[in-house]
Amino acid sequence: MSDTAEMVEAFEARARRREGRRDFFRAFVGAAAVAGGAAMIAQSGDAQAQAAPTDPDILNFALNLEYLEAQFYYFAAFGEGLPASILTGTGTQGEATGGRRVAFSEPAIAAYAREIAADERAHVEFLRTALGSAAVAQPAIDVGTGPDSAFSTAARAAGLVGPGESFDAYASDENFLLGAFIFEDVGVTAYKGASPLITNKTFLEAAAGILAVEAYHAAIVRTSLYAKGFDMPSLIQATEAISDARDSLDGPTDLDQGVAPIGDRSNIFPGDDDGIAFSRSPGQVLNIVYLNRMMVDRGGFFPAGMNGTLRTSAAN
Repeated sequence: MSDTAEMVEAFEARARRREGRRDFFRAFVGAAAVAGGAAMIAQSGDAQAQAAPTDPDILNFALNLEYLEAQFYYFAAFGEGLPASILTGTGTQGEATGGRRVAFSEPAIAAYAREIAADERAHVEFLRTALGSAAVAQPAIDVGTGPDSAFSTAARAAGLVGPGESFDAYASDENFLLGAFIFEDVGVTAYKGASPLITNKTFLEAAAGILAVEAYHAAIVRTSLYAKGFDMPSLIQATEAISDARDSLDGPTDLDQGVAPIGDRSNIFPGDDDGIAFSRSPGQVLNIVYLNRMMVDRGGFFPAGMNGTLRTSAAN
């Protein structure tokens, strides 16, 4: 922990603003926030924003995200969650609820799910080892399918399901890919955004390695949805709707992208004009996983909030 390193040179994403398509989503999320109540507003948000996060803070933030992704993929691929032995730590431990196995129809998609599940479990175990006794426990995680679940709330915000309807991320190969699409791009931008904050060279190299793996995962999910979209155009439209919903949560700048082609080329990599992936701050990442553009400390996929010091979303 005493080994200091140069800050990673941060290239700020210079993405062009695409067409403004945010009013519907902001209205939806704003109404949800009012309905959810102001009790979730974090009292320590200002203090947290002023304090520079330490390397353990950042790694624990990443560990929370890896718990979420690993649980989703483990349920989808194997029909069970992560072993209890890798869920303990500081903070309040919670359960991952609502997941189940996907009856995959395409062997390739099933194989992708198994590989990604194994990778995400390995990330959890690696980060827990790196953090040692400072590792946070898995918080409560919602990967369910009911009408009030995080997946359904996200899908409803994107217009994929109607009021009171459910989105089942385990119902089909296509639904599984859309569920994965909600997470994967966010994970890439989270690691990209956190990289300049890490001061220890060993941790920075490890984070860069995890970012690369997450980018591979995001690419196969995006590629699969794009390829399927030739026969099912609604899938490509769904990625654009999810992208818009994410963009409505994390601030006024339009950076997120679905997989709709740009001119005569595909859009597997969502980046700027220099071919560089954009970044999200921890607060912006929490806006998305909490499904709330306001400053809150819980909600969405983390109904009781994350464990650790970085647990308050940004005020957008």
